[in-house]
Amino acid sequence: MRERKLVVAALVREEGRILMSRRRADQAMPNLWEFPGGKVEPGEHPEAALVRELREELGCGITVDGIHEVVFHAYPDFDLYMLVYASRITEGRPRAVDVAEVAWVSPAALPAMDLLPADYPLARKLAAASGR
Repeated sequence: MRERKLVVAALVREEGRILMSRRRADQAMPNLWEFPGGKVEPGEHPEAALVRELREELGCGITVDGIHEVVFHAYPDFDLYMLVYASRITEGRPRAVDVAEVAWVSPAALPAMDLLPADYPLARKLAAASGR
């Protein structure tokens, strides 16, 4: 049976731009951009995992507003389930604590970035919605 991974990601919008983070060179799928977040630990509530991950990786506190999208992606070695939550920064400013870089990106520019494969469908949806 294939391994299944549950991850969470934050969709943070501010002044028309979206918060993205770039993976470190020493991580799996190095140097790719992603919606910030990470793995849900066994027994951990997904929203609590998202708050923890953004504090650890970006050094900021967030409020989780609710699910924006549920993403499924079949990687070669595992199936990924990603819960994407609309979130707001409520404490501090995002900075590269445990990631290579952070950036605020216009929705239209998202699909052109070097993203994790699972992040492209949402990036394209956000870009299409911004062109309306």
